Amino acid sequence: MKKKVVCIALLTTVFVCHSALAEDALRRQAAEALKRATSCFRSISTNGGYCGIYSLDLKQRYGEATYEKAKDNEIWVQPPGTPTVGQCYLRAYKATGDKFYFDAARDVARALVWGQRQIGGWDHRVDVSHLTPDAKKPVRRQGRCTFDDKITQGALEFLIDADAVISEPWLDEAIELGLQFMLKSQFENGAWPQWYPLRGGYHDYYTFNDNSINDCIGLMLNAHRTYGDKKYLRSAMRGGDFIVMSQLAAPQAGWAQQYNHDMKPAWARTFEPPGVCSAATVRNINTLIDLYLYTKDDKYLKPIDAAIEWLNDSMLGEHLWARLYEVGTNRQIYGDRMDGNKVHYDYEKVSVKERTSYGWRGEYGVASTIRRYERVKSASNEAFADAGQRPLSKKERSRRALAMSGDVKSVIGDLDEKGRWVSGDTITCQTFVQNASMLCRYLEYAK
Repeated sequence: MKKKVVCIALLTTVFVCHSALAEDALRRQAAEALKRATSCFRSISTNGGYCGIYSLDLKQRYGEATYEKAKDNEIWVQPPGTPTVGQCYLRAYKATGDKFYFDAARDVARALVWGQRQIGGWDHRVDVSHLTPDAKKPVRRQGRCTFDDKITQGALEFLIDADAVISEPWLDEAIELGLQFMLKSQFENGAWPQWYPLRGGYHDYYTFNDNSINDCIGLMLNAHRTYGDKKYLRSAMRGGDFIVMSQLAAPQAGWAQQYNHDMKPAWARTFEPPGVCSAATVRNINTLIDLYLYTKDDKYLKPIDAAIEWLNDSMLGEHLWARLYEVGTNRQIYGDRMDGNKVHYDYEKVSVKERTSYGWRGEYGVASTIRRYERVKSASNEAFADAGQRPLSKKERSRRALAMSGDVKSVIGDLDEKGRWVSGDTITCQTFVQNASMLCRYLEYAK
């Protein structure tokens, strides 16, 4: 019996040692792959910034899509562009401590600071031709700035995060200018427009579409968390008050994508009719939860039950909703770029191109959002907030690293001989960020 026990113990020890060696080997391979990929990606930057898509020969550079050709010395701010890549470099620096990633993140910060508008925000794309290696102070251009697609918010969020590790006067100045822009552009009622300075039409409306107001609120909470200035918290709370105020009446107690200045759901682009929006409603519920957890103010939870009731009543099928519902009738409605400025009621008659390009139907995270709300209601504020902040134990990290090992090996294997992750016949920020982030996450768990 003793011999059998000893044999089992020896086999267990051998297995554990073999597993540890394999994990160490994969960790080294992941670190090497991350550095190779980052070295390659940095080599295609434009003064530290990036476009969204590159041809394999690097002669063609594009923005969000291949029909948006970039000019020389132009970089893309729109996610997953320059700020998203910068966040990836910051994460790699924190995961490895390697100054190589610090320098990469600093280059991105300089590109964004030199591309910042005079008023303090950013456009989809910016020119960085005036950024030279020895440039000490940015020369900012005039122009309007947008909150669409987390453009200004994402750039400023990255700069704030970079400020934790990068100490530079030009960075401090850019963050202060950007946060003042956020305060200046906010309406008295707490909303933000799509563009600022105002430019007319739907661009001036109070805009939830593409997460605009939600991302503004999140940014101001982050600014308060980082710098402690109460004016940033007041701004975030005013944004939350606007969400509460703009909720539509029961039985359609959701939110529209955009409101005109009379607080009515309004048309935006020719294929975006006014309506109660399931996607915007889900995002607003999550923002209200965020505000509640941050401020402990129950007023941010009060609108949620009615909004969930509307979502439950508006389901088209299991885990399926229309994006928009007609105000008053709650009929599902659609738009169509091919036949604009009309409300369409028959989804099957909407052009095929439109049905595949805008997300007119989906789950929109409804189920997970309702579960999150139920957890918040059933737990104390502190307990719920702390649940996501508790450091993982060594055993938990190791377990998660092991669970990722197959995907990590696949990502490493997809890296070509030049250090590129190729998507079809292009190199994209999206693929780089997705794969590099996975390697960073693995290195975090496998420390």
